[in-house]
Amino acid sequence: MAAVDDLVVTHDEQAHRWEGRLEGRVVALADYVPQDGAIAMVHTEVAPEHEHEGLATKVVEAALADVRARGLKVVPACSFVRLHLRRHAEEHADIL
Repeated sequence: MAAVDDLVVTHDEQAHRWEGRLEGRVVALADYVPQDGAIAMVHTEVAPEHEHEGLATKVVEAALADVRARGLKVVPACSFVRLHLRRHAEEHADIL
């Protein structure tokens, strides 16, 4: 089985989501809605066979890094993203 280190995260701007792929297959994603100067992260999902492997965290961290690189703010509309940001508030305070 592929490990979380093998997850490749890409940004699909047309679909408004970041996708995590293992062996070419989407196994995790984070959907968003673009806003003026911000990205509202509205949904995260992991394939049932890959739950509890840390894949959602890796996709969300990649998404947050991308939001920061674009000079935008994040609106944590998804409960998983809200919890993640609460746990890592200091390192992401600049994009909240």
